[in-house]
Amino acid sequence: MVLDGHVADELLVLARTAGAPGEAHGLSLFRLPAGCAGLARRRLTMVDSRNAASLQLNGVVVGADALLGPLHEALPALDKVLDGARAALAAEMLGSAQEAFDRTLNYLKMRQQFGVAIGSFQALKHRAALMFCELELTRSAVRAALDALDHQHPDAALLACLAKAKANDTAELVSAEAVQMHGGIGMTDAEEIGLFLKRARVAQYTLGDSGFQRARYARLKGY
Repeated sequence: MVLDGHVADELLVLARTAGAPGEAHGLSLFRLPAGCAGLARRRLTMVDSRNAASLQLNGVVVGADALLGPLHEALPALDKVLDGARAALAAEMLGSAQEAFDRTLNYLKMRQQFGVAIGSFQALKHRAALMFCELELTRSAVRAALDALDHQHPDAALLACLAKAKANDTAELVSAEAVQMHGGIGMTDAEEIGLFLKRARVAQYTLGDSGFQRARYARLKGY
C-alpha cells in the first residue's frame, strides 16, 4: 500500500541484505526509478478517495549508486522519518476529528425532536462529553510528540507511537459517533459527515494501527 506510488517518479525500497527476518540489522534502503525493468505498479483507490499503489518487483537490478545510507543499517534513519510521519498524520487525524466533533455539536444544537434540540438529551450529552475529553487527551499527545521531534528528545519515538495510537482510537470513536448522531442523513452523501469516517478508517491503518503502535512502544521500553 504505497501512498501515491502509481505517480511517483522515484521509489524508496527497503530490502533485507543481511541477517534474519525480524532483525533490525541487515536492512538497506535503495532508490529505484519508477520506470526500471522488472517493476510493476497497480493503482489502488482507497475508501477515502485517496490513492495508493501495489508494487511488484521481479528481477529488479540496481547499481551500487542506488544505495541510500549505510549498507545493512537503514532502519534507524528510516524510523526517524516514519516517526515524524506518524506524528504529522496524528495531527491531521486530530484536526479531522475535531472538525467532525464541531459539526456534530452544531447539529445537536440545531436538530429538534419532540419540540426540543436533541443536544438536550442526557444520553447524547454524555457521549459528546466523552468525545470532548478524548480529543483533549489526543491534543496533548500530539503536541508532546511534535515538540519532542522538534527538539530531538530521546523519547520522540515513544511519543510518536503514543500520539498515533491515541489519534487512531479517537478518530475511530469520533467519526463513528458523528455519523450515528447525525442519524439517517449521516449515512448518505447528502451530508458530508461520512467523509470524516472514511478518512479516519484509512488513516488509522496508515503507518501502523493502534496494535502496531502499542507493540512498538512496548519494544522501545524493553518489554
